[in-house]
Amino acid sequence: MFKPRQHRLALSLLLIATSLAGTATARGEQASGARLFVHSDTAMGTRITLTVWSDDEPTVAEGAKAVFAEFKRVDRLMTSWLADSDVSRINAAAGGRPVRVGSEVLAVIERAQAAARESGGAFDITVGAFRGLWKFDEDIDGSVPDPAEVRARLPLVGYRNVVVNRKESTVKLRRKGMRITLGGIAKGYAVDRAAKLLHERGIRDFILQAGGDLYASGQRGDRRWRVGIRDPRGARDAVFALTEIEDATFSTSGDYERSVLDGNVRYHHILDPATGFPAARSRSVTVMARDALTADVWSTALFVIGAEDGMKLVEKLPFEAVFVDAENQVHVSSGLKKSLVIRKPPTPGP
Repeated sequence: MFKPRQHRLALSLLLIATSLAGTATARGEQASGARLFVHSDTAMGTRITLTVWSDDEPTVAEGAKAVFAEFKRVDRLMTSWLADSDVSRINAAAGGRPVRVGSEVLAVIERAQAAARESGGAFDITVGAFRGLWKFDEDIDGSVPDPAEVRARLPLVGYRNVVVNRKESTVKLRRKGMRITLGGIAKGYAVDRAAKLLHERGIRDFILQAGGDLYASGQRGDRRWRVGIRDPRGARDAVFALTEIEDATFSTSGDYERSVLDGNVRYHHILDPATGFPAARSRSVTVMARDALTADVWSTALFVIGAEDGMKLVEKLPFEAVFVDAENQVHVSSGLKKSLVIRKPPTPGP
């Protein structure tokens, strides 16, 4: 299972689906012959919520069971908290032999490596090397590691030392002590897989949220799904921007969900692979894309890169983004400027 401390070295729960009205295990809301059904469960260290607009309760219930089962299946494949998972076997063999892995794990690692190259290393699954050094989950104690300890692990970080052999279906870590984590990509993959299962069952109008990753399909009745971007320094349920989406995904990475304040300095769980310390150029980044894996990966990468260089990159790539930078300024990519409504400036604060 993805325990919370691994599940996001790179990403945070930031997205709020403002059309949802609670997190009951299952409920229906009568409206014009259709009903709004909400089912929820936990997997991969976070809450999974499926909201469906439908008049077919049995199909929705079966779809929800399939969704939650799929998240747990992907979890077992890609976690590093089970000794026999592909990821754990790769880590255990670091510095030694290549490890044969399943086709899904191989494909996800290949996608991660492609994103690492495209982002100049801002996204890097080898940040797993810092596990246990930074403490931002149930082990959070307000401590900050000695910079010397962080620097000592930097030689173990570097996506170029991950060798993927597609022909042999193997993955090798070149250096002993290296560790990979798929916490910044596996959940996006699981969201895409779960959405596919729903579509195969004829369920078209739904919103699926897994922590900071969200997939909106179809509509809620006669209108699009409305989603909000959380205010990084506001109350937990406060949003600073809203938009309506259909057949698209959102993912948000931010510095506030798991963090420690030391004076005016905020230490958080989104690490810059180049330094081993929390990335300092952003407060939150939201990516809107056609698939959840892309949104998941790039919200992390862009958070590390920052708005100045990140927005130039976004304008060349097939997705949109909203940055709240380190100075609390909002930056919106060209494709979202007409549809995103800024309700208020983000709240100031460290």
